[in-house]
Amino acid sequence: MTPEFTRILDIRQLPVGPHDYSADETERRRLAGRFGLSAIETFTATVTVAAENDVVSATGRIHAAIIQPCAISGEDFPVRIDEPLALRFIPATGNAASPDEEIEITSSDCDEIEYEGLTFDLGEALAQSLALAIDPFAEGPNADKARAEHGLSGESQGGAFAALAALKPSTPERGN
Repeated sequence: MTPEFTRILDIRQLPVGPHDYSADETERRRLAGRFGLSAIETFTATVTVAAENDVVSATGRIHAAIIQPCAISGEDFPVRIDEPLALRFIPATGNAASPDEEIEITSSDCDEIEYEGLTFDLGEALAQSLALAIDPFAEGPNADKARAEHGLSGESQGGAFAALAALKPSTPERGN
């Protein structure tokens, strides 16, 4: 699988100072499909990269304007994303854990990305950071109206499970 947003950096020739990475129209369309969005209107990251030996840190911000479906009504609505970015690219160790081995992951491990050789894909890391910033349960401006129309108005009427049960078509019970 070819990543939709690729920006390969060589650890021997890293850009100096903050640098902007923007997705073009084709990349945004492909990322929108990957993330289940109706559209990505803009996607830019301002990133400063710095190397200490073979470990590269990437810090900055990602900015995006997306169109996503409401989790309740399904209607599209615009969302703006502005998130901090802090990633570390580390050399691959080749020490894969066995399936039965218990490993402990710290919070700092979650933003470490292994790379092999002298290059890494900053673009794919930025795309994954965007995916994590998208709220999969975001509600649009007509969510309350959709809840009311479908009897999903909340706890006062028996809660979400009662509302789901009300949507189920009734069938006569059969005796055994």
